[in-house]
Amino acid sequence: MDLTIAICTHNGETRIPRVLDRLCDCAQHTPESMTWELLVIDNCSTDATAQVCQGYGDRLPLRVIREAQQGLAFARQRAIEAAQGELVGFLDDDNLPDQDWIRQAVEFAQQHPQIGAYGSRILPDYSIEPPPNFDRIAPFLAITDRGPEARPYPPEKRLLPPGAGLVVRRQAWLTSVPKQLTLIGRTTGMALASEDLEALVHLQRHHWQIWYAPQLRVHHLIPPWRLQPDYLYKLMRGIGLSRYRTRMLSFSPILRPLALIAYSLNDSRRILRHWLRYRGQLQEDIVAQAELRFYIACLSSPFFFWKQQQPPDKSPDTQKT
Repeated sequence: MDLTIAICTHNGETRIPRVLDRLCDCAQHTPESMTWELLVIDNCSTDATAQVCQGYGDRLPLRVIREAQQGLAFARQRAIEAAQGELVGFLDDDNLPDQDWIRQAVEFAQQHPQIGAYGSRILPDYSIEPPPNFDRIAPFLAITDRGPEARPYPPEKRLLPPGAGLVVRRQAWLTSVPKQLTLIGRTTGMALASEDLEALVHLQRHHWQIWYAPQLRVHHLIPPWRLQPDYLYKLMRGIGLSRYRTRMLSFSPILRPLALIAYSLNDSRRILRHWLRYRGQLQEDIVAQAELRFYIACLSSPFFFWKQQQPPDKSPDTQKT
């Protein structure tokens, strides 16, 4: 089979019908010679997600698979293991692919056999007007528009595509990405994320190329609540806290102390520069405030992970011998 499309969803009964309707359109614009399937990974949903998806069984080559461990990393790993396609394309339950997305996904892989993964051109579909200067933080919402030309993500740039709209070679993932990632997804109140970046760094470490493929176009639906300050601040802090893991993974253990010092100095510089530039606007400028929280979280990320690894304090009774 050429392609497995995997939609990982948690309580997506109201969101996923639009995506499935769009995939019905895609099916009509895909050559019969291309074979594909659709997996919906139901990640601990408590609503009618599974029943809604099964209602499309007569229109789509669809399977619904339950993943009992909550977290996007667990859901994506489940999709990789269950997939029958040589390629696995990930869509979120708020992603609407263009009608030719399936064909473009397969053809791009055929034309570039050396590429292990490639990301779509992801365009925003805002339900309300975003805050001023929102383009500065839009990439943190998986919005990726790097122009009309396909090009690689050089490892030295530390820049990678988001998991939404990503297509990977299944065998490359199986031989490069650990079954259990450190970052598992936004399952906590702090929205700790970047599990997609961690997986892609593992692919790069195994010498797979990762590209931007603008032929694959996806429209990301952005509801009003994702543009509110509380959500954006929590999102930016969570992504910042994950940076220690995604940064250090690229270095050998012997170089990590030096890399940590360099990143800490750069994070401190960014915080100071940002505060000096926007100190009079932080109360009313949502984007500037979100950026500042991201920079501070990046600086504190090593301490966050160090604290997570510490054993719990023992009670006085258990300390006695």
